[in-house]
Amino acid sequence: QVQLVESGGGLVQAGGSLRLSCAASGRTFSNYNMAWFRQAPGKEREFVAAISWRGGSTYYADSVKGRFTISRDNSKKTVYLQMNSLKPEDTAVYYCAADLTWGRVRTSQHEYDYWGQGTQVTVSS
Repeated sequence: QVQLVESGGGLVQAGGSLRLSCAASGRTFSNYNMAWFRQAPGKEREFVAAISWRGGSTYYADSVKGRFTISRDNSKKTVYLQMNSLKPEDTAVYYCAADLTWGRVRTSQHEYDYWGQGTQVTVSS
């Protein structure tokens, strides 16, 4: 069993920054790939970023590439999402997720096994 708890969301003006954190507990954190997804009101949940179990590979949605950075600290069992140059269209609930299947990093939400409760990010114009 894996528990994931996100934090760091809030209200920020366009152009500002936020850093989300996702703290994991339970099974060995360093063994699995991690990702961030988001869901805006009235929209489907979408992939944002993912990172391999050792942090050597990262993947980003085109909409956030160059603005967001995913990272992890396995000693702290935490994954981060640094969000810069935020836009109103980044407004959403952000979820972290864990993929317990060994292998390549995946970007489909259906491949992820455990999810946090989400943290709200609101970007005002």
